[in-house]
Amino acid sequence: MALRRIGQIMVDLGYISDEQLELLVDEQNERPGQLIGRVAMDMGLVNDEQLAQSLGEQMSLRTVAVADLTIKPEVIEMVTEPMAQMYRIIPIEFDSDTLTVAMCDPQNLAVQDELRTFLGYNIQVVVTTEQGIVASLDRYYGENTESVESIVSDLEDDVNLAAAAAAAEGGTVDLTSVEALADSAPVRKLLNMVLLIAIKDHASDLHFEPFEDEFRIRIKADGVLYEMVPPPRHLAFAITTRIKVMADLDIAERRMPQDGRIELNVGGHPVDLRVSVLPTMFGESVVMRVLDRSVVSLDLKKVGMNDTLMTQFQKVISRPNGIVLVTGPTGSGKTTTLYSALNELNVIEDKLITTEDPVEYDMEGIIQVPIDASIGNTFAQCLRAILRQDPDKILVGEIRDLETAEIAVQASLTGHMVFSTLHTNDAPGTITRLKDMGVPTFLITATVEAILAQRLVRRVCEKCREEYAPPQEVLDDLELTAKDLKGRKFYRGGGCENCNNTGYKGRVGLFELMIMNNDLRDLIMQNASTDEIRESARKAGMITLRDAGMKAAYAGTTTTEEVVRETIIDA
Repeated sequence: MALRRIGQIMVDLGYISDEQLELLVDEQNERPGQLIGRVAMDMGLVNDEQLAQSLGEQMSLRTVAVADLTIKPEVIEMVTEPMAQMYRIIPIEFDSDTLTVAMCDPQNLAVQDELRTFLGYNIQVVVTTEQGIVASLDRYYGENTESVESIVSDLEDDVNLAAAAAAAEGGTVDLTSVEALADSAPVRKLLNMVLLIAIKDHASDLHFEPFEDEFRIRIKADGVLYEMVPPPRHLAFAITTRIKVMADLDIAERRMPQDGRIELNVGGHPVDLRVSVLPTMFGESVVMRVLDRSVVSLDLKKVGMNDTLMTQFQKVISRPNGIVLVTGPTGSGKTTTLYSALNELNVIEDKLITTEDPVEYDMEGIIQVPIDASIGNTFAQCLRAILRQDPDKILVGEIRDLETAEIAVQASLTGHMVFSTLHTNDAPGTITRLKDMGVPTFLITATVEAILAQRLVRRVCEKCREEYAPPQEVLDDLELTAKDLKGRKFYRGGGCENCNNTGYKGRVGLFELMIMNNDLRDLIMQNASTDEIRESARKAGMITLRDAGMKAAYAGTTTTEEVVRETIIDA
């Protein structure tokens, strides 16, 4: 049944007149995207309480003055501070298996589903004012903010949980008791807190690692792992089982690796968690890859290339046929660069098809095919089928073997533009890698148009940036002389709240673009070494990863230590 319009409800309740409603609608039309209730408040037509009453009437929900309530501490503890702040909710009652939460934005229906997923309870919503939510968040979650440390401390003292975990880990697995353990409130609370912190900090991975005497949780943010307060060792089994339940994996199978995924909506945007479970000597190690689509901007202008490099790359990807390869280690941003390139080429006149393992981001207007090697649907198999779909541009997630490489080469020879990735250290080294795979030299020179090598280095935090002198051993590693350093300034982050005292906030790309020319093709045909190919490419204008890194260090964007960590020395 369609909801009554909020404006008409405000008229029916006597808060505004018909004439004021007309003015209100006209004003809302001038503010695209703004809710009419917010516009009415900005115009001074209704107050906070009247808007809450109108929303309650519209959604058929009870309205409460949350600021006047006395809420039991055990109810407040059911929702962690990051979750309360993110969703702007206050838990007010708990009865049987139903948690009642107050919110000022009841139209956001997805929140109920998200809270049900995280908390494991039925969720009932009541409406309150925005002022009431702000005051209550400060009252209940302001000073005594619950943290991972406090949750871990409570868990260490939980004797019943320790006994249940010991019983579950020893001998025969009783699935009923295992599920009860994984579904217990303390375990859910800790895992929810860790997940929300990871998503809030834009982490790329979460690691849950069991050892003989400890259970370690580490978060990878900006390409570096940071350890959280380790939970009690006996909770390892319960936490990994809880993750397996969320990922719909077999909780009884603890001897074989398993892969799964968890789809969440956090704060109104989708977050995809790819889960990998690996049996070890002391339990199951779990790694969760966080794919937060709201963080990644698939815009070629935002990947970090300078204007000159951007223009060169745009020309290359716009060619009618050939192969463009992007290389670098895992987590260096290869997929983001390729997606951004495809996004730029995504026009109605061309058909674009991708084959990926797995499909990381949905892109409108592009056919995306997931790989499933377990049923024989490999890159090579998919690529053969794709060629019968009349594509113009093709993205192959990764060239892993000769068969895939050969089909990619044939595709480019028959008038297609092929994009793919490889794992090599730099752009010139990719030629050697292709030869090692068995691709004939004449086919490499006939099809490869350009190779882009890239790395991600951590960006110096703008809030605590300070000048410093790099250590001598770092300068030696970079082979910098006194002449090179003359007049140069270097910067690092001193550490502040903005960057979690790391000195870094965010990452910036380093790029090495090798565009094929006749000289390079002649060298490849002559089986020249990687060093000779690199030297020829440099003479043609290629900037190496190390040089790109030094430019970023001189500009104060990153540190010399980061350049050493992420780039190799040019021969």
